[in-house]
Amino acid sequence: MSDLLVHGGKPLSGTIRPSGNKNAVLPIFCATLLTDEPVRLTNVPGITDLEKMVAFCTRHGSRIEWDRAAGTMALDHSAFRPILVNGELPQDMRSTVLLYPALLHRLKRIVVESNTKGCSLGIRELDPHFELLQRFGARLERGAETSFSLDGRFRATRHWADYMSVTATENFAMAAALAEGSSTLINAASEPHVQDVCAALVAMGAHIRGSGTSRLEVDGVDRLHGAEIAISTDYHEVVTFLALGAITGGEVRVTDTQPEHMDLIVRSFAKIGVTLRFEGNTVIVPAAQKLRIEEPLTANLLAKIEAAPWPYFPVDLLPVLIALAVRAEGAMQFWNKIYEGGFTWLPELAKFGAHVVVSDPHRIIVFGNRPLRPAVVDAPYIIRAAVALYAVAASIEGESLVKNADAIRRAHPRFVENLRALGAEVEWR
Repeated sequence: MSDLLVHGGKPLSGTIRPSGNKNAVLPIFCATLLTDEPVRLTNVPGITDLEKMVAFCTRHGSRIEWDRAAGTMALDHSAFRPILVNGELPQDMRSTVLLYPALLHRLKRIVVESNTKGCSLGIRELDPHFELLQRFGARLERGAETSFSLDGRFRATRHWADYMSVTATENFAMAAALAEGSSTLINAASEPHVQDVCAALVAMGAHIRGSGTSRLEVDGVDRLHGAEIAISTDYHEVVTFLALGAITGGEVRVTDTQPEHMDLIVRSFAKIGVTLRFEGNTVIVPAAQKLRIEEPLTANLLAKIEAAPWPYFPVDLLPVLIALAVRAEGAMQFWNKIYEGGFTWLPELAKFGAHVVVSDPHRIIVFGNRPLRPAVVDAPYIIRAAVALYAVAASIEGESLVKNADAIRRAHPRFVENLRALGAEVEWR
C-alpha cells in the first residue's frame, strides 16, 4: 500500500503529539555503536530507515529490544562481531554514511560504497565523509573496492568544511569524541538534530563545545559509556501538521514542541497570512484564517522565503509552505539554496491547477489562489513533497489520489492515523 486516497475539502482540527525526530534518532543510534555499555533511547519513532539499522546491528550480534508501542529502545553492542559479513552495510538509504566512524573505530577496516549517491532532491556527495575519515587518520585504499583502515585510535584534526553538511558534522563529532587530542570543525552544521547528536555524545561522556554554532571543538576521551537519551520532538512534523491545519481552515494544536526553534518558522507562516500562537510548549494554528501573501515594504520585490542550512528556514519544510502559497492570494518566490532537484515535483502540483513558474533549478514563483480541482498525482521520493501534494489534495473538495507516497513513512510513522484523528478522510491503498 503506497498510494494515498484523499477525500478533501474538510477542515482538519484536533491535537497532535509529534513523534521523535527522524534526523536525530538515526545518527544517535549510530553513535551508540561507539560504546559497549548499554544505552537506552526514549521517544523513538517507528520509521523504516531505523528498522534497517536495527536489522543490520542485530544481524551482527547487537542485542536490541525495541518497544515500539512505548517508543523505547535498549541497545547493547558488546557482542557486535568484529568483522562484517561480506563487508555488508545497509543498502538503499543515505544514512548509512553515519555508520562509518563507529564501524571504523570497532573494526579498523570497512569497505564503503564509492559511487555517487543521491535521491530525488539531487546528488549527495560522499567526498566530505571520505575526507573527514582521512583527516582523522584513516587510510583510503582504492582498487577493486574502496576501503578505509585505521591503526589504533582516530587522531585529532582541525578541519574547515566546504559547506555546512549535517551528516558530515555528525560524523565529525562521533570520530572526534574518541580521537587522541582536541579537534575543531569550522563551518559546522547547527540544526536542532545536530545539537541533539552532540548532546547524546555528551551524555555518553564526550567533551564537546560549540553545539548549535558553526564551530565545534571536541576533546577526545578514551572511552564512551552508556546513557539514557531522549529523542527530541520532530519539528518537521510539528510544522507539517500546522500547515495541514492552515491549508484546510481547521484548528490544529501540536503539543511537546520546542518554541525556541520556531521563531523564523512562525515569521514564514505569517508571510502567507497564517498566525501561530503558543500555550507553553503547545503551538496552535487557529481556524479559518485567510491565506494572503504579505507584500514586502520594499517596492518592486516579491515576497519570498529562502531555505538554506540552519538557522535559515529549513529546506526540508519548503514544500509544505509552497502548498500553503498555492492556496493564498498573491505571489511568492521560494528559493531552495541547497538542492538542485528540490522543485522537480512541481509538474504534479500543476495537475491540481496550481500556477507555478520555475525561474531556475533553485527558484520558483507561486501565483496563488487559482481554481483547483481534484487530481491523480505521482509523488517523488521526497518526504515533504509527498506531504505537500497530500496537503493540496486535502484542501480541495472531492477525491484525489497521491500515488507512490510511501516516502512519507520514512519520517511520519503514524501519518494516516494522525490525519484521521484530525478528521481527515484518507487511507493507504
